[in-house]
Amino acid sequence: MSSFADHLKETPSQTAGPYVHIGTNPNFIGNNGVYPADLGVVMVNEKTRGERITITGKVIDGSGTLLRDALLEIWQADADGLFNSRSETRGTADPEFTGWGRQPVDFETGVYRFETIKPGRVPFTDGRLQAPHIMFWIVARGINMGLHTRMYFGDEEAANADDPVLAKIEHKVRVPTLIAQADGKSYTFDIYLQGEKETVFFDI
Repeated sequence: MSSFADHLKETPSQTAGPYVHIGTNPNFIGNNGVYPADLGVVMVNEKTRGERITITGKVIDGSGTLLRDALLEIWQADADGLFNSRSETRGTADPEFTGWGRQPVDFETGVYRFETIKPGRVPFTDGRLQAPHIMFWIVARGINMGLHTRMYFGDEEAANADDPVLAKIEHKVRVPTLIAQADGKSYTFDIYLQGEKETVFFDI
């Protein structure tokens, strides 16, 4: 007898947009009153431990055109390398830090911006410490499935050189696509979807 699953067909994929902001960031598009504030906009407060940093960048397609409707989410450890998650078993993360953020790019400039802290180092599956990094998820019109990548810090050369994930990237010339450029406490991380400068994306 065939199982019920044999009669099911795969659900067609659909791009995230052009109306993704209506559900995720209504205040950003002027649809006020749904939430007091859009979820994920604020990650830190005056009590959050750690070094305050700003991350800005653009999402660029294969033709070199800015994506002005992209939405980005980030997930990171706190200053001590602990995640704000129920699955965190190594200790208790900073309760004043969300560890998660969501920001749309600005429609006019095409720039996204996160106000957060520099994360601590977290162990790899084999116990080796990873370099400080932030995980990114990107959606926009034309992207059928959200893209996952990482941002490492340009002023963490020694830690980056020992990072077990970066070491797994076969084509070393592509490693710089994951490194944010530092200017004091500000970091620039542009994401290229295709082309010569295509960012390394991870299959998660």
